[in-house]
Amino acid sequence: MYKIIKKRELTTNIYLMEVEAKRVAKSCEPGQFVIVRMDSEGERIPLTICDYDREKGTITIVFQTVGAGTKLMADLQEGDSFHDFVGPLGCPSEFVKEDLEELKKKKILFVAGGVGTAPVYPQVKWLNAHGIAADVIVGAKTKDLLILEKEMEAVAGNLYVTTDDGSYGRSGMVTQTIKDLIADGNQYDVCVAIGPMIMMKFVCLLTKELNMPTIVSLNPIMVDGTGMCGACRVTVGDKVKFACVDGPEFDGHAVNFDEAMRRQQMYKTAEGRAVLKIEEGDTHHGGCGNCND
Repeated sequence: MYKIIKKRELTTNIYLMEVEAKRVAKSCEPGQFVIVRMDSEGERIPLTICDYDREKGTITIVFQTVGAGTKLMADLQEGDSFHDFVGPLGCPSEFVKEDLEELKKKKILFVAGGVGTAPVYPQVKWLNAHGIAADVIVGAKTKDLLILEKEMEAVAGNLYVTTDDGSYGRSGMVTQTIKDLIADGNQYDVCVAIGPMIMMKFVCLLTKELNMPTIVSLNPIMVDGTGMCGACRVTVGDKVKFACVDGPEFDGHAVNFDEAMRRQQMYKTAEGRAVLKIEEGDTHHGGCGNCND
């Protein structure tokens, strides 16, 4: 059992939990995720690791209540436990594998949208711990939906907060802030964008125009976290990938966002999954290679 050490409501329907999971904390890296279950019959819920403490043996997760499983999770309290807490899963951020001296020469921009701030935070924190100050744009629809602002401010080189309605920080979409930073003379070697699919799509359209290499994390489309369900199937360049086993990070300029978002909507219904099964044949499921069940 994996005990919940701390629980905090960050904002409406968005929660942070610190969970005792020593083996996961010992080996995880920024960019990876875990799968949690509340009981032996419970829903498998993949969640990106927001933070970790190797000495304490804890993992921090952030989640939004969007379905039955996450609503049940929100009812758990400090002292309660998860039945399963599996990880680390997925591939670590590319930065972890790069030569540190070469990485220090790069100017890096992170763009976080909504709950996407949670998976951005451990990457920026890791860079900060290695002497690299990355610029960060955090966007939300309103001030009330902003999360982890103080935590991000403590590890970012420069933090730019923007709200769609102008209720806090800069006014407008994150893409406008990118344009403003470039207009002010800032140049970036790479951009990392994590957030809603539609946000990542438009960030990538802009950064492609700016010739700015861009990494995206497709954790929003993961369902079971094994590649078996076919939910996170995505075309990257001319290849079929699965976010949970091949990612979650990919070259944003090569991702077919329109196809991925269409699949997200279709996958919600049995009829939609049946259509996808016919359209995609043997590539519909990742791990099993067939669709007999």
